[in-house]
Amino acid sequence: MTLRSTHRAGTLAMAGLIAGALGAGMTASQAASSTAGPSATVPLSTGVNLDFTIAIDKFIFFRIGNGAWPTPGGTPSTVSFVLTPSIPPVPTTPVAGNNRSVNWSGAAPAFSVTPSGNALPVEVRSNAGQVTLRATATTPLASGASTIPLSEITIASSDANLPAPQIPNTGTGTAVNVAGTAFANLVTQRTATWTFSYANLASRTAGTYTGQVTFTASSP
Repeated sequence: MTLRSTHRAGTLAMAGLIAGALGAGMTASQAASSTAGPSATVPLSTGVNLDFTIAIDKFIFFRIGNGAWPTPGGTPSTVSFVLTPSIPPVPTTPVAGNNRSVNWSGAAPAFSVTPSGNALPVEVRSNAGQVTLRATATTPLASGASTIPLSEITIASSDANLPAPQIPNTGTGTAVNVAGTAFANLVTQRTATWTFSYANLASRTAGTYTGQVTFTASSP
């Protein structure tokens, strides 16, 4: 009887040590799960949680002129306007040079505007939600000390879903919204043609005027 009692006590003590060791390992790792039952005939199950993280970055692709998707352009596009005088009463276009005779009534000449490179492809692609466009007067139209308001450059878009912002005289103008194309306005893929025009609202000093406008696409 003494031997049997001693044998059982040793077995129980060993089981307790093994259970304690397993319990300590599970606490340290917290990466597994176990289930115990009263007998080999009882079904057992256990589960382990595994977390996933997927990060999707936002992007905006915006171009005017050079640089069709997916390659951005290397240099800014240039829009030009040439104003040519017509001398009344015919009207007559004067010939370049000195001492050229022309029939002129003395009335002020009218100037016709001839654009060049003024119809530019525009493209907006984004997965960042609502996209807004703004125009900033980066460099004023100037020829020496003479200037022309940048607001005399107007833009017409071929697609109302991709409108053109108004060009301000100085600073940054009012924003316009680009209509989204999918997934509740989260995804935008729009193309259009913007046609630039010179209003020619007043007489200007002769010269070559140069300036620059920066267009910006942004999202929340």
